[in-house]
Amino acid sequence: MAPSGAPPNTTFPPLTTSYQPITIFTTAYPHTNSTLNPFAAAASNFINDLLNKIPLPRWAVYAIFVAAALLILICCLCICIKCCKRKKKKQNKKDEIIKMNDMNGKTTSALVQPDVTDVDYGTAKKERGKLLYSLDYSVAQSELTVGIKQANNLMAMDLGGTSDPYVKVYIIPDKIKTCETKVFRHTLNPVFNERFNFPIPKSTLLKSTVVMQVFDFNRFSKHNIIGELRVELGNVDWNHVIEEWRALAEPAKFEEENLGEICFSLRYVPTAGKLTVVILEGKNLKNMDITGNSDPYVKVQLALDKRKWRKRKTSIKRNTLNPYYNESFTFDVSFEQIQRVNLVISVWDHDAVTRNDPIGKIFLGCDASGNQLRHWADMLSNPRRPIAQWHNLLSAQQVNSTLTLKKRIPLASRMPF
Repeated sequence: MAPSGAPPNTTFPPLTTSYQPITIFTTAYPHTNSTLNPFAAAASNFINDLLNKIPLPRWAVYAIFVAAALLILICCLCICIKCCKRKKKKQNKKDEIIKMNDMNGKTTSALVQPDVTDVDYGTAKKERGKLLYSLDYSVAQSELTVGIKQANNLMAMDLGGTSDPYVKVYIIPDKIKTCETKVFRHTLNPVFNERFNFPIPKSTLLKSTVVMQVFDFNRFSKHNIIGELRVELGNVDWNHVIEEWRALAEPAKFEEENLGEICFSLRYVPTAGKLTVVILEGKNLKNMDITGNSDPYVKVQLALDKRKWRKRKTSIKRNTLNPYYNESFTFDVSFEQIQRVNLVISVWDHDAVTRNDPIGKIFLGCDASGNQLRHWADMLSNPRRPIAQWHNLLSAQQVNSTLTLKKRIPLASRMPF
């Protein structure tokens, strides 16, 4: 149909709408599309296939990965701390070396021989803390009372910046008795308030020296000494009680006789009335033979009410100063008896021809003190659990004078317990 106004017989082409395609130009990045994407896709597929093969929920797999990462991180931190500690020890050791280049020889003070008490064995002086002590002598009883009051600003011996201090007290040159305070955990300012009595005549008193040594307690290694005080009793005014603060000095290294150490565990079961002693090992024992070794064995003895009761002994280890035993002994001790029992551990050198010689000795129980008493108390407070600890051996004379055992229990009283 022709539109109005158009001439007749005029043909119009059909109305059509044509759209030209719009070309969008994009910039291709061949490295991204052709290189990274295939690798990323392949890696993603590989990881998904690997996770699908693990027979665990996906959250459990992720938790394991996180735990492993944390474990690796903790190990790295421990290694860093250990390296820093080793570096600090090495630096301290380096600082303690005497700087010989500083001695130019122009002054005569460097050539003066110092007193024995002033010798520091080539180490730099360190602040070791202070100790408050007291001394009181009774002429009527011929007895010296040494009071260990408290300590202040002790040297930190542990990694956490603290120490576990206790004090050992004895009198030289006889040294027939050694006393120890209880151990205080994680402190540099312990308050002891303990007193120890030493029988000593007035004539011997004026020639003696009281030694007070502060140690850092370690259950499974050697106890580190923090410092010591030595008071010559001949210079003390005994008209009144002495009580004073004094700075701790570096310990002397020429007097203490090293008899060695012994490690053993204790386990007590109250319901069954069983006391189990496991002798584990010894180290650095005193050599008793000409060859420089010993043939050590350990004797385990129980004393009830200060009387010898029961005993056992380990096998003999030949030609060694570091014997390993791991031998167990079980004793029947009722709960009522455990409060009256003392355990005596003694190390002996076996001789095939002559008499066996004692190397060292210690005793534990409610009559003990210091580390021995603490080990015994830890055993009683942790029933059915073995408690192991290292102990320094003392001379048999010291232990015998402190424990003062009586004669053996009569047979009638030892019958059934």
